[in-house]
Amino acid sequence: MITHEGETIAMGKGSRPNRHYAIPFEPPPANTDHVKTKFLDVPYASPSQAQKLDIYLPDEGKGRFPVIVWIHGGAFMGGDKADLQVLPPLEGLKRGYAVVSINYRLSGEARFPALVHDAKAAIRWIRANARIYHFDPSGIAAWGGSAGGYLALMLGTSAGVRKLEGLSMGNPDQSSTVQAVVDWYGPSDFLKMDEQLEESGLRPLPGMEHNGADSPESLLLGRKITEVPEQVRAANPLTYVQPKAPPFLIQHGTRDATVPVQQSVVAAAVLKAVLGDGMVALKLLEGAGHGDKRFETPENVNRVMDFLDKHLKSD
Repeated sequence: MITHEGETIAMGKGSRPNRHYAIPFEPPPANTDHVKTKFLDVPYASPSQAQKLDIYLPDEGKGRFPVIVWIHGGAFMGGDKADLQVLPPLEGLKRGYAVVSINYRLSGEARFPALVHDAKAAIRWIRANARIYHFDPSGIAAWGGSAGGYLALMLGTSAGVRKLEGLSMGNPDQSSTVQAVVDWYGPSDFLKMDEQLEESGLRPLPGMEHNGADSPESLLLGRKITEVPEQVRAANPLTYVQPKAPPFLIQHGTRDATVPVQQSVVAAAVLKAVLGDGMVALKLLEGAGHGDKRFETPENVNRVMDFLDKHLKSD
């Protein structure tokens, strides 16, 4: 059992929690045999077995390596740091990046803001251990897809928001700020999603209506989202946008029937209004769906890497 903010939730037998909702896609493990230097299942905090990360280092160079923090998707209830989703960010090894792929508490184990506390704790851990692993603590990017994109957005917008820091998770003397964000089709305003899908002539996957009592978003918050609008606002990364936020690259498919493309269009507009046009790049992939393979093409991954080079590597 685990207790979180007064709520006790039953745990599964393994290192990952039970899931009470069907996940539409559970990717198999990635083959990372080609990476020579790696450290797997490293704890970054102690309250949960989910709080572990995998570290991959480039074959060449001694550091200090800028860091890509990869955050997997899975509707807040599935996915894993070592599944196939990690392969695109691992391309960063060829450009001299360290890649750190993190797990976090899922909705079957703990409610919001636990997953945000975990993501921030992982960033602080990376900084606290930068010397050991040859990380550059001044150059950390958050990159995620779907639920991971949501967490990347949250890392980028909510620096210094104390209720989201989870300092009891460890390394409270370190900063959880990131220097760049890559958001692949992540949600932000949960209450708008069904409405936006309808506007686009799309329907949620069967059983995946966002306003339902058993939707991924409702399970994350512990209540049907239409009944807790203030909690939905607290869980929206755009609630916390501030002028000191880092640059963002946001990519989304125009035919996404899971997370509507309007989520990213609105996010980019809100960020640009505060940060300026030059700090926010929005790329829409025409005709692409949720988790579409077009995001993982060499051309698009190179586009992401060019963005990270621009903002994390000094001249």
